[in-house]
Amino acid sequence: MQTLEQVQTVLDGLKDAGTPAPEIIRQLAPLCLGWPYVFGAWGEQCTPGNRRKRVRDDHPTILSACPALNGSACSACKWGAGVRMFDCRGFTRWLLQQAGLDIAGSGATSQWDTAANWTQRGEIAQMPDVVCVLFRRKAGRMEHTGMHLGSGRVIHCSRNVEEGALKGGNWTHYAIPRGLYDEREIPISPVRRTLRKGAQGADVKTLQTFLIAWGCEPGTPDGIFGKQTDAALRAFQRAQGLTVDGVCGPATWTALTQPVETYTIRIEGATYQQYRRILDICPLAEATKEVTDHD
Repeated sequence: MQTLEQVQTVLDGLKDAGTPAPEIIRQLAPLCLGWPYVFGAWGEQCTPGNRRKRVRDDHPTILSACPALNGSACSACKWGAGVRMFDCRGFTRWLLQQAGLDIAGSGATSQWDTAANWTQRGEIAQMPDVVCVLFRRKAGRMEHTGMHLGSGRVIHCSRNVEEGALKGGNWTHYAIPRGLYDEREIPISPVRRTLRKGAQGADVKTLQTFLIAWGCEPGTPDGIFGKQTDAALRAFQRAQGLTVDGVCGPATWTALTQPVETYTIRIEGATYQQYRRILDICPLAEATKEVTDHD
């Protein structure tokens, strides 16, 4: 386990080298693995005196986990001397502060609710693959927060600072702190409504337009998700290897918004029955009859 002096030495080197803020966070967070969880802590050094200041009846481990507050000494502690202590929202805020940023809010919910903290925020399914803050919502409030370092790697402070999984319902929302990136650097992933038969609106018209671009025929793009749009969407899902359910959710939106690649295959002497068979096998294909005159 790294000591706070060792981590500070690395941090000073990163700053002296002019390292961008996202990379500072990416390199700094793993160095804190194993540091202790103390409710209410914001990154102060873990000492008996600082622990005593955070004592709460509903968090008895603040006392019980500290040998020095139980008649022993810091040397008997599994964390040893010279580490920092955090709770979940204290850890993410401390990381951002080391990179020259700050977010307002005394807890995870108030941090999330302060719109001025963020350049972009949304549900986890739309999260771009960047360094950002993660949240878990339950019963209408944000109950936990952590840091996404990119490529699905997550570090957060729960029992202590530890690695966690991005998938499996651990996280529900993400937020990109204001100032962490130039807005032009962020790959924007718009949050799109999940659509199914019976839906209406501008986003349905967008869906229909994408389907037409992919060679599926939803009919006139009128913003009404009817029988023909449903059939076209299912044909698209089938061709893309997606779940064929007629529901346009995050996975289908992602596939629809990929660049459309087209290829031309010329089959000389094909009969009507042969090209009909090709269209049956590949619903996104188009066939054009060509007649060649021979002298």
